[in-house]
Amino acid sequence: MKFTIYQDSRTGKRANNEDRLAYCYSREALLMVVADGMGGHYYGEVAAQIAVQTMTEAFPSEFKPRARDPFMFLQKGMQNAHHAILDFAGKHHLLDSPRTTCVACIIQNNVAYWAHSGDSRLYLIRNGKVLAQTKDHSRVRMLVDQGVISEAEMISHPERNKIYGCLGGKQTPEIEYSRKATLEAGDVLVLCTDGVWSAFPGDMLAVALKSADLMRTVPTLLNQAETRGGPTADNLSIIAVRWGDTYNDDSGLGSSGLVSTKTMPRDTVTTRLDEFGRHPNRKTDLSDDEIERAIEEIRSTIQKYSK
Repeated sequence: MKFTIYQDSRTGKRANNEDRLAYCYSREALLMVVADGMGGHYYGEVAAQIAVQTMTEAFPSEFKPRARDPFMFLQKGMQNAHHAILDFAGKHHLLDSPRTTCVACIIQNNVAYWAHSGDSRLYLIRNGKVLAQTKDHSRVRMLVDQGVISEAEMISHPERNKIYGCLGGKQTPEIEYSRKATLEAGDVLVLCTDGVWSAFPGDMLAVALKSADLMRTVPTLLNQAETRGGPTADNLSIIAVRWGDTYNDDSGLGSSGLVSTKTMPRDTVTTRLDEFGRHPNRKTDLSDDEIERAIEEIRSTIQKYSK
């Protein structure tokens, strides 16, 4: 596989960053996960961390170096994350379980497979146009589909934060799966939270990412999204990958974000995942001891689901 990948997460103007994101890859498969947590205290962050960590920790045992059924992996991973969040809530005797949106994508054999729950989105972009995108599991999306409001009115609608699909919570999560999408060289996949997509319509993202360097364009887009969000700008998180880039460097991930897995051993996995509370751009009111305890609790909670 050859691709360019970039990920970043910013707090915006919020007190804390409840978004989490990660990617990992073997010689023949790539997984990307983005989650947007919801819950009081720091529990929304925990729910999102559990989602991305459950899936990335399960990746090495399933992709050796490919999986037989990527859709089954996505289903199992999201359901396991849902139950792990409920376990965490029960362990802490929480009256209301924390919740998180989740969007995840696997690429192997030049084919993309994705699934989502909630309103974190995926866009498949080809030649500056949106070829496919996820459909939000939200109240405002339902209103758009019913013709009550327009797409533009979604952003400022008073019910825009009402999500009916998520991991955690009392209801069985609604998980929606894509069709298989065969990729072409130059295709761009974008996974992002609502802090990003609410600032940029899909067609604007598509044009911006058509041919420019992801490593320069994506940070600029995040800067613009944060500015457009104003004094209440939400957390902003994004993973962008350009598929099939052509270059001669087979050394793995370099400073420019270029990846070639040609020389990777079959049993090797590379993961980019920030541990809970460890990202330098995330604010937190927790002490170092509280962060360490949370990390250990998250690990112990998902351990039985990541085998």
